[in-house]
Amino acid sequence: MATFLRPLSYQYQWLYDGISRVAALTVGGERRFRNLALQGLTLSRDAQILDLCCGSGQTTQFLVNYADYVTGLDASSRSIQRAQSNVPQAKFVQGWAEEMPLPDASFDLVHTSAAMHEMQIDQRIAIFKEAFRVLKPGGTFAMVDFHKPTNPLFWPGLATFFWLFETETSWQMLNLNLSTVLSELGFQIVNHKLHAGGSLQVIQAQKPE
Repeated sequence: MATFLRPLSYQYQWLYDGISRVAALTVGGERRFRNLALQGLTLSRDAQILDLCCGSGQTTQFLVNYADYVTGLDASSRSIQRAQSNVPQAKFVQGWAEEMPLPDASFDLVHTSAAMHEMQIDQRIAIFKEAFRVLKPGGTFAMVDFHKPTNPLFWPGLATFFWLFETETSWQMLNLNLSTVLSELGFQIVNHKLHAGGSLQVIQAQKPE
């Protein structure tokens, strides 16, 4: 699946950002999309936040408005270089999300935005385990990603987007109950909300005290 537009969107940041902004219109624009997974959370300025699979820092730019200690992690050296330029007030680390070069129990919030659908099932499980490891007891894992639409009117747009830009892992994730997966790994689900006709899901899960 996916077309020639997928590699181009990763090569050219202006194209990726443009696609993201158009997609975000389904929930009221990019600002609202980037803040969806943070709704209802109480964060202090000294909170330690990890932006997992941060890409070029599109969401990191919003996270630095919540706290002074924001770290972005991504496997791509090109993305890390762009992120450092885009969000100089954050710290960035290159590394695999499945094996983070980060210490145990070091973050109050681990956040990931529209990245988990890119992963194979075993990768995703490994990433969730790592998120659990690097969270402090009582810390929160917050994610926003695709979900099987509950409103049939949203199916054509999602299917077209997947066909143009995504791979089979995106389709596979639509059939998963991520709340159940996270619960089985030890997380306590605090919040699970659907947006954009059910085509987007927000999950907030806590590491027990």
